[in-house]
Amino acid sequence: MKAPVCPERYQELIVHGHRRVDPYYWLRERENQEVIDYLEQENAYFEAEMKGLESLKEEIYEEIVKRINKNESSVPYLLGGYFHYVRYQEGGEYGIYARKKGSLDAPEEVLLDHNELAAGKSYSAIGKVSVSPDDTLLVYTEDEVSRRVYTLNLMDRTSGQILEKIEGVAPGFQWSTDGAFLFYVKKDLQTLRPFQVFRKSIKGGKAREELLFEETDEGFYLSISKTKSKAYLLIESESYDSSETSLLDLENPKSKPIVFLPRAAGHEYNVDHRPGEFVIRSNESAPNFQLWRCPAENWSKANWQLIQAHHKQVLIQNFELYRDRVIVEERKDGLVSFLCKCDDGTSFYLPMPPGSYTAYTSVNVELDSSHFRYGYTSLVTPASIIDYQFESGERIVQKTQEVIGGYEENHYCSTRILVPTADGQSIPVSMVYHKDYFTAGKSPVLLYGYGSYGVVVDPAFSPARLSLLDRGFAFSIAHIRGGEYLGRPWYEDGKLLKKRNTFDDFIAVGRHLVENGLAARNNLHAMGGSAGGMLMGTVINEAPELWRSVVAAVPFVDVVTTMLDESIPLTVGEYVEWGNPNEKEYYEYMLSYSPYDNVKAQDYPAILVTTGLHDSQVQYWEPAKWVAKLRKLKTDQHRLLMWCNMETGHGGASGRYEYYKEIAMEYAFLLREAGLILD
Repeated sequence: MKAPVCPERYQELIVHGHRRVDPYYWLRERENQEVIDYLEQENAYFEAEMKGLESLKEEIYEEIVKRINKNESSVPYLLGGYFHYVRYQEGGEYGIYARKKGSLDAPEEVLLDHNELAAGKSYSAIGKVSVSPDDTLLVYTEDEVSRRVYTLNLMDRTSGQILEKIEGVAPGFQWSTDGAFLFYVKKDLQTLRPFQVFRKSIKGGKAREELLFEETDEGFYLSISKTKSKAYLLIESESYDSSETSLLDLENPKSKPIVFLPRAAGHEYNVDHRPGEFVIRSNESAPNFQLWRCPAENWSKANWQLIQAHHKQVLIQNFELYRDRVIVEERKDGLVSFLCKCDDGTSFYLPMPPGSYTAYTSVNVELDSSHFRYGYTSLVTPASIIDYQFESGERIVQKTQEVIGGYEENHYCSTRILVPTADGQSIPVSMVYHKDYFTAGKSPVLLYGYGSYGVVVDPAFSPARLSLLDRGFAFSIAHIRGGEYLGRPWYEDGKLLKKRNTFDDFIAVGRHLVENGLAARNNLHAMGGSAGGMLMGTVINEAPELWRSVVAAVPFVDVVTTMLDESIPLTVGEYVEWGNPNEKEYYEYMLSYSPYDNVKAQDYPAILVTTGLHDSQVQYWEPAKWVAKLRKLKTDQHRLLMWCNMETGHGGASGRYEYYKEIAMEYAFLLREAGLILD
């Protein structure tokens, strides 16, 4: 089957006196049947090119699924006298939300069976499930389209009848203390920005709603949560570089929100409360953040007292409140540790095993809990949920990720190396491989990267990844600038007018792996998604000879055109990450690296691109345009494939097992391109 040829319809785009001509601009016409037809042609071509790999895809998929505990359950947590958890059962794609009253030995009460809810739907994602304080209502949010726009459902628990549906909301919601009011966030349905908080009266006849708070700055996004004390509703307005929190007294739910601290450019902070005081994490004059406390009755900055000071090498990325202590989540040299600061003035670090690992705060909802719950994993260690007991110092493992069929950790090796860059930095790289099947300098290596928004890609265990490692691949993560792996300055050094550091870092890591005998020459592969897909697009434009194949998932590749279009979801809020191209300096800088604008007549590696028709974060037409342009200009005979899921969005399939079909597809592509599997 011949590759599709996308028709060209030239659109002239002139900004700052600079002229661009876009032959594929018309692909953004979502309702145009020609667009759908073209996407279907690409899918048909993809299927034809992957036909010889059908048995391999199925084999990998079956391997992955067999490793998963079909009857898995989350670790229960205590809230309001009930132990809550989500469990799965064999034959079901989705979770069952349940609880037990007072004891784990009590009878199970099923709140919501997502399998029943999702029956007959091509997509279904649950945002939140909650029972009203008086136990009469079940409220849940569901997205049936995969654009991250949810419907809030109020269900009578006795009859099971849906009493009301509220469309166009964010996934989260909160109850007032007495259960008389429900608070939720609505989205602007054009930009998909969460911008309004509503208060709905539940008691006394037909429910009524009123607008409680509106965020008018298009660069800010709203979310709501409760303080650890359950005393306040937190209304958080956030951009990528500043924030503002307003408080509403949940004992007086008809009151108006009060701003805790007015927003200021570049100032990010978050607040929590326990009886008598607020605790604040703030980056004012402290790039890696500091931790403060202040009296609850007077939170003016004059009354702030320092709990944990700023450190140039230590990022304070989170904290967890208890009645008599604070757990501070720190990141130093890429590794997370937990510092316990007791109110009596003592402090200590929770013990952590040596080596490279990932640790994270788990579910901790009660101020008076006797333990701190956290997660631990590494590239070779299945994930565990651990309770650290404050009184005894004992670590109780509540759950360890089970790999059905057995897993021998000692068969695999995990390592971390540092790669020097031209500007004097050292890029950490995490790597894992099977000791028997990988040979340095002779075997293929898959290099993964993201490098945007401060997101950290931690080295975590993946049972699915074993199917790649057991066939001879090594998997590595480049902890490049643009993420916060080495603290907030590491992020700041890879955004706006320093964005090129992200791409240069990834290329430097790739070259290092090859030149130092870790990856086989002509067998280095790359993978990234979303902003990491933009990374893929740029590095194959600038160093195409380095990569044998690339997987770009839902890639953000048409940077300039998208960032000039304020009608597209998320655009305005992204200015603080990428810059505003309405300003000439940022326009020219973006234009210098935008993958779509820099496709040229040269040889490219084999490329697999994935997207979703309903993607709300990276619109489907970006990868579609990119593939069309690559296909026209590239001078090689390597495969260029695009798969557009016509039923999903940014996150792919919603089902527990359907997701792994996409993973198996990517692995099959990589294995063929690496020469490990023949059609």
